[in-house]
Amino acid sequence: MSYLRRQAIVAALTANALRPPSNPKAAVPTFFAGWLFGELAPQMLALTVLDSAAQLRPSRRSRLRSRLGVTLAAASTAGLAHIIRQSQQVKDRVEDALVEGLGVDYAEQLDAVPTPTELATPWPKLVNPFNFKDRAVRVEKDIAYAEFGRRSMLDIHRPAGVEQLAGAPVLLQVHGGGWTLGTKDQQGIPLMQHMAQRGWVCVAINYRLAPRDPFPAHVIDVKRAIAWVKEHIADYGGNPDYIVITGGSAGGHLAALAAVTPHDKEWQPGFEDADTSVQAAVPHYGVYDLAGSTGLRSAKAMRDGFLAPRVFKKRYDDDPEAFEAASPILRIDGDEPDFFVIHGDRDTLVDVGQARAFVEKLRRVSKKSVVYAELPGAQHAFDVFPSIRSAHVVRGIERYLGWHWNSWRAGLPVDHEVDEASLLTER
Repeated sequence: MSYLRRQAIVAALTANALRPPSNPKAAVPTFFAGWLFGELAPQMLALTVLDSAAQLRPSRRSRLRSRLGVTLAAASTAGLAHIIRQSQQVKDRVEDALVEGLGVDYAEQLDAVPTPTELATPWPKLVNPFNFKDRAVRVEKDIAYAEFGRRSMLDIHRPAGVEQLAGAPVLLQVHGGGWTLGTKDQQGIPLMQHMAQRGWVCVAINYRLAPRDPFPAHVIDVKRAIAWVKEHIADYGGNPDYIVITGGSAGGHLAALAAVTPHDKEWQPGFEDADTSVQAAVPHYGVYDLAGSTGLRSAKAMRDGFLAPRVFKKRYDDDPEAFEAASPILRIDGDEPDFFVIHGDRDTLVDVGQARAFVEKLRRVSKKSVVYAELPGAQHAFDVFPSIRSAHVVRGIERYLGWHWNSWRAGLPVDHEVDEASLLTER
């Protein structure tokens, strides 16, 4: 492939990462190209510079094509540098969100205020971002929490070298994949490794998938996993009374839905009396409006074009209550746990408008704290592998979890004032 063609491709990918098209039909290819390219911006920038340096050697010919290629490379370099700057801004954006949602003194509840070194971008880890090996974490794989084979298995991540772990906080990770694919060992790895190193017990679950098992099989499995954790996690050093649930995309939806429906016995068949409540939820780029109640065209298009035929196996018009019951935004009633919601403003798969509407209603109705970080330039799935952006998000979540865990142990109130008039109107 010629230098000009290579640089034309890089320029197109850079433009897509910076400003992805809004055409719904292009959402999936736009996401894949923008997500991977955007999170690998430092590596792409280095390759572009090296490629151009080699092309500019005096022995090279085809001057016109070289000049055109160099012009494209220069434009790509500027665009990639901008993406890197946006990724670095996430550190301040997440900190601002924590201060806004928790108060300027939230850091007083941390074990220690992070140092500049601890908050810096971990460049050595980004050299090979797809190396997920971590000797500081041990993983016990494929533990059954239900009777559905591999789809009801979970993995437990714990700090290595700690023999007498007891009473540790628990993080439950729910993978995404459009409710139709994905496994427990594909997502959330950077966050779970980071928290396991710091003494947390992290649990990653599989669950049944559509279309073989239509909704609500997914949320039933998540609740069953929560019940299993409460019954068994003490055997692995975890505290059964303290669980934070997290996940991205469909996993973000399921994490949020489980968090706001702890007493829904219809979704606990055979374990109706089990406690499936959680102490906090940290959904990433989740789907919060499966019924299209926000009026967003993208939400309605997802409902009719994907959710109805693939996930629910029924039309919305035939059973709107099923879609409404599955929408976290419609299940907010003032009895929610604390929330830390994270979403990218360049997400082409799940409109950031869903996160904004969900957070707005949480803040209006919920009695608990609500933190919202909207990340500049971030696509869907920005946290799947280590990158500048995901590193700063993981460290922000660490601070949030540290605040929440210490506040919970100390019995400190984290409630906030609720607009009672709005609550009555919603009900």
